[in-house]
Parts: sequence; C-alpha cells; structure tokens
Amino acid sequence: MTTVQRAPRRAAKPRLRSSNARARTASAAKNPTRQRLKPADREKMIVAGAVHFFAEVGFEGQTRELARRLGITQPLLYRYFPSKQALIERVYSEFFVNRLDARDEAALVDHSVPLRERLTRFYLAYARRTVTYEWVRIYMFSGLKGVGLNARYQKLLRSRVFTPVIREIRHDRGLPMPPAVPLTEAEFEHVWDLHASIFYLGVRRWIYGMEWPEELESAVSRRVAAFLDGVPHVIETLLLSDRKGPAAT
Repeated sequence: MTTVQRAPRRAAKPRLRSSNARARTASAAKNPTRQRLKPADREKMIVAGAVHFFAEVGFEGQTRELARRLGITQPLLYRYFPSKQALIERVYSEFFVNRLDARDEAALVDHSVPLRERLTRFYLAYARRTVTYEWVRIYMFSGLKGVGLNARYQKLLRSRVFTPVIREIRHDRGLPMPPAVPLTEAEFEHVWDLHASIFYLGVRRWIYGMEWPEELESAVSRRVAAFLDGVPHVIETLLLSDRKGPAAT
C-alpha cells in the first residue's frame, strides 16, 4: 500500500493589529488606567499632589497640568475642588494650619520643665514639620505671588507661638505679666528673629541649594540657646527701663 506523504503545514503568519488597536495600546501606555479610589482617598491624593506640584512650579501652575500629573481629568479634579483658589485654600489648611501642633503648644507652657528645654523641644518638632522642600517652597511662592497665605499664617504664629513664648520668658524672669504690662512689639520682633533663623535653614537648603553644616537638631539647639542667652535680658532691660514703647495690639 502506497503511503501518501502530506505536505508540511506552513507556519501561520502573525496577525497584524489594526491601526485602531495600535492606537488604543499607545493611548493606554500614555494614560494608565485610573486607579479606583474612595472619594475621601482621592481627595487626599489630589491635595498631596497639589502640594508637590505647587512646591515645584509655584502657584502659576495650571490645574490642567496638575490633573495630567495625577492621572485624572481636569473635570474630575474640579468635582472635588471647584476652583484653583479652593484647592489653594485646602493646601493652606492641610499644609500650614495643621503644622501647628496643639500638643507642642501645651508642652511649651509646662512650667515643670525648664524653659530652655521646652523651647528647644518645641522648635525642633516645628522644624521637622516645616523645614521641608514642599513647605519652604510653597511659603516662598505664596509670598512672591501674593496669594495671601503668608499674612494669615503669620497671624496664627503671633497668637499661638510668639505670644506664649514672650509670656514664658516673662514668667521665667519674674517680670510683670499682661494685662498689667502689655506685650510690646519689640518683644514680638525678638521672637520673630528666632523663628526666622530656623526658617532660614529651609531657605538655605531648598531655595539656595546649600547643604547644612550640621544636623538639624544641633542647628535648632544652638539658635534657641543664642536666643535665650541674650533676648530675655534685653526684654528685662526694656520693661524695667524708663523707655516707653508702643504696646502690642
């Protein structure tokens, strides 16, 4: 019986994708599938992304570009924040107001701990929360752009930080307290000097691009020591002298 040999099968040619399929693939690569998040989680994601975005490009950055970086559409962003100003307000609340810790403020007026230790602890904790890339750059951009965040934050500092510091200095030195002797603008200016010297650590690193010559803890401790070794005496001299300065409002 004669065996019939079959011709070998030809290898199947690879199917070529249509131009539409290729376009869909390219689009998917450029625009990855948006992650499904709960509304509260997506809102937090938008705020966190806005913080980094504004820190990098300033407040002139456009929400369209922010949405692109976040992998969402601009209309979706506006579902959570109806305007760019509303988003900036949220950044202020989350990133500025919340950097003031009520527990640290309470510890600042704890008379069972020496003033030097209290003030050092307070400013070291504050520096760790604020001497960061995002915080320093947003604060600087806010001042340059004039969006109004700085003045509001400075008002918070005056009431929640500077006033208690002045009162604690007076208490520590046995000086007369308000309302008998109102706090003076000169006293506020001295506390501003301390605060600004710590903020400058962030400016030096995140604006000028200069490294710190020492660890943050050491830098803060030295600045607090320099402040307490000189300013309380200056305040005492101011209050006990015959010079009358304008009272702070």
